[in-house]
This record gives sequence, structure tokens and C-alpha cells, in this order.
Amino acid sequence: MLRYGDHPEHVIDLRLPATPAGPLVVFLHGGFWRAAYDRTHTGPLAADLAARGFPVACPEYRRVGQPGGGWPGTLDDVEAALAALPGLVRPYADPAGAVLAGHSAGGHLALLNAHTPGLAGVVALAPVADLAEGHRTGMGSGAVAALLGGGPHDVPERFDRADPARRGPLPIPTVIIHGDADADVPLANSAGYAASVGGDLCRIQVLPGVEHFAVIDPLSESWHHVLSALAGLR
Repeated sequence: MLRYGDHPEHVIDLRLPATPAGPLVVFLHGGFWRAAYDRTHTGPLAADLAARGFPVACPEYRRVGQPGGGWPGTLDDVEAALAALPGLVRPYADPAGAVLAGHSAGGHLALLNAHTPGLAGVVALAPVADLAEGHRTGMGSGAVAALLGGGPHDVPERFDRADPARRGPLPIPTVIIHGDADADVPLANSAGYAASVGGDLCRIQVLPGVEHFAVIDPLSESWHHVLSALAGLR
């Protein structure tokens, strides 16, 4: 475990392969930014990736319901973790050409931080790519408003910083993978984002009949699509 700050949540789990055969994968967990969900559930996917030769770093961050979580602590923590990570992992793995990945709310954070220097690409799995649309549709029982303290008309300046849909085209190759049977984060959210602001470097892959969590399950039939996307951004 590595530490990027003073708070108990300012930690990064690092898994190393026996024989490195892929880029460093930095994986941001989901859970609608809420304290009830942490990086623990990324263990199986991180173990699978490491077994396939990928070094994997899973940062934790403060979340809604914790002191300092939500606006702006959640966003600040992820930025701080990504800034510190190259120096922290360099004794153990090569941080050059890392791939930033995430699922659901973690997919939102990955898209939001695509401008981080040194990244080779982004893989966003069932991401909350458009926060304003997520708020409009009541996604996650009001999860967007809980994160930012209101809707886009209440706190527009917060959406300007936090919403990938307001950040313009992506600067590096990005793959969005989303199932069309996803009831938690509907496909329309990321499909609309990709069509409107994803840019020429953004590609969306729609998985028929796939729900929200299959894309992070290394035992699912969807997992090979994730592996292909990660390997393709080397």
C-alpha cells in the first residue's frame, strides 16, 4: 500500500505481476462517489490484471458521507493521487504510458482526469460521463447532487469543473465500454457524451445484453473486451 496524503483514505493499493507484460493500469472504483463503496471491490479485477502482466494501482479517495468527501474533496483527492502516483510507483513499476481506467463513478473520474500528463489513454467502463444528464434523470437516487451540492442551475461553477461533458474533446485515445442492459448508469448517458464531446480520439463499444457490473467481473464474458481495450492503448 502506498500513501499520497495524510488522510486515512489517501492510499493506493499496488499489485505487481510476476512478469510485467503490459502498461501500468490506474483503476478508479465506482459506487456513485458514496462512502458505502470503496476500492475493496476492485480486488478481483486487479488480481486478474496482475496475473496477466499488468501492474495495477487502485487509489482510494474521500467520498460523500465522509469528512471532506464530496465537493471538492473527492475531486481534489483523485487529482492528488494521480499527481503523486508516478513518483510513488517508480521503484516498483514503470509509470510511463499508464492507462487510466475506472468504472461507473470511477469512469467519470477517469474521463475528468484524461488531461493528466503522461497517460497513454483512458478506459471508462459504464461511466457517468455526463453529470448534468445524470442529475436530470435522477441517477443513483440523486448521487450527482449529493456529490456537488446541487444541480447545474444551483452550482454551475461546480459542474464546470466536475462534468466531463463540459470539458471538451478528450486529448488522448479513450475507449468507453458500456452494456445496453445497464439499469444503474444507462447507456444513453455515455453514448450522448461520446457523440457530442468525446472527440476524434474517443470510441464507444456497446455490449448487447450486458448490465452494469459485468464489465468489472473477470469471470464474465464481457471481461475480454476490457482486456482488449487496455492492451490496445499500450
